[in-house]
Amino acid sequence: MDNSGIYVGLDIGTTSIKVIVAEYVKGQMNVIGVGREPSDGVNRGVIVDIDKASIAIKRAVESAERKANIQIHDVVAGIPANLLRIEPVRGMIAISDSSREIGNQDVVEVSNAASVHNLPPEQEVVDVLPDEFIVDGFDGIKDPRGMVGVRLEMNGGLITGPKTIIHNLKSAIRQAGLGLVDVVVSPLALGRTILNDGEQDFGTITLDLGAGQSTAAVIHDHHLKYTFVEQEGGQFVTKDISVVLNTSLDNAEQIKQQYGYAVADQASSDAFPVNVVGQNEPVAVTEKYLSEIIEARMEQILTNIKKQLEKVGALDMPGGVVITGGGAALPGIETLVERIFETNAKLYVPDQMGLRHPAFAQALAILNYEGRMSDVEILAKTAMVSSERTVSETPQDDVVDEKPKFKQRTKSSERRPEPQQERPKPTTNNSSSSTANSNRFDGIKKWFSDFFD
Repeated sequence: MDNSGIYVGLDIGTTSIKVIVAEYVKGQMNVIGVGREPSDGVNRGVIVDIDKASIAIKRAVESAERKANIQIHDVVAGIPANLLRIEPVRGMIAISDSSREIGNQDVVEVSNAASVHNLPPEQEVVDVLPDEFIVDGFDGIKDPRGMVGVRLEMNGGLITGPKTIIHNLKSAIRQAGLGLVDVVVSPLALGRTILNDGEQDFGTITLDLGAGQSTAAVIHDHHLKYTFVEQEGGQFVTKDISVVLNTSLDNAEQIKQQYGYAVADQASSDAFPVNVVGQNEPVAVTEKYLSEIIEARMEQILTNIKKQLEKVGALDMPGGVVITGGGAALPGIETLVERIFETNAKLYVPDQMGLRHPAFAQALAILNYEGRMSDVEILAKTAMVSSERTVSETPQDDVVDEKPKFKQRTKSSERRPEPQQERPKPTTNNSSSSTANSNRFDGIKKWFSDFFD
C-alpha cells in the first residue's frame, strides 16, 4: 500500500505537547518540522481542562508550522493507556453471491460484525485490530480481498477506552481549529515503532516513563496483550527534589536534568549550588545526594510496575524491557530497570535529526503507526467509525441489522422488549388499523338499523 503524503503526529503529555510533521515517500519517513510547547490543562496524561489544552495544542502546532513551512489542518493524536480494555473478538458474515470476489465492503462488514459488543456505558470502541480472516474454513488469511467464498470470518482484537478521555481529546483538538484524522492507541503505536520484529514476536515490555505517569505495555506475537499505568512519573521525582532541598519546582527540574542520575552509585561527589528558599546564598549539594533522592522515587515507581507485570508473567518473556519517554533521559536508568525487573533492559532514543531525545518517541510512534497502516487495518477502522456514526445518527426504528444490539448496553435495556420483537410493528399496525376500521363500519351499520327501526 502506498501511504505517501504528509502526516502530523500529536502527543499530548503532562508537561509538554509535541507535534511532529513528517512526509512519507515510498515507505520512508522524513521529518520536516517539530513543535514542542509546555502543556496546560493536562494532568497525568489526561486532558482535564479543554479550553487550556486547546490553546497549548494550538501553540505547539503553530511552532511546528513555522519549522515545516506548511499550514497544518489535520492531526493524528495518541490516546493514553488509562483504563484501556483489550479483548478478543470474532465476526462472521455471509457472502450473498458465491461467484463474487470478496471486496472492501465485505471486510468493512465483517469488521463491523466483530465490533458489535456489549460495552459498559462509560467505555467506547477505540480500535478494531484484525488478526486473521477465514474464508469457508480456510484460516490464516491476512487479506481476503480478491478471494471467492460464501462465508467470511474475522478474528481480531477490540480495544476500548473511557468515553471521557476520548471526548476531551477530540474536543480540545477541534477547539484548536484542527481536524482529527485518527486516534491511535499510544502503547500499540510505541510497540510497533521501538521494537524490532523478533522482540514483537517473542514478547517484550515497553516502558514509557512520562512526567505524569509511567506506562508499561506487553507486546507478544505482534499484538498488544496488556497495559498498566502507574500514576506516578517524572513530576513526582521533581517534587521530591523540591521538598528535600527546599527549592522551587523550576529549580528542581533544572538540577534534575543537569546533575541527576537514576542510580546514586554512578553519581560523583562533586557539589553544585542550589537556590534554597529563605536563604540569600546558594547551598552546595552533591550529585550523589541528589541522585539518592531520584533513585528512591524511581525505585518505588518501577517496583509497583514490576508487581503488576509479574501477575501476568510478562517478566518471563525473552525480549526484556525497552525504555523510552522523557523520564528515560536520566543517566543510569537502564541499570536501575535491570536491577529491579531482573531482566535485560535497553534504552530507545529516536535517531532522526532534531528528535534525539526519548521524549519524542511517542509522537514519532504515532506518525509511524499511521503511515504504515495496511489496507485491511484502515478498512477495519473505517468500519468502527461508520458503526459509531450509524448507531448515534440512525433512528432506531429504521435499523434492521444487528447494530442496535451494540447500542443497547445500559441496564435499562433489560426492561425493554428486544429489538427483534419491535420490528414487526408495521404488520401489527396494519392489522390493528383494519380491525379499527371494521369496528367503525359495524358501528355505523348498527346506527342505521336502529334509526330505521
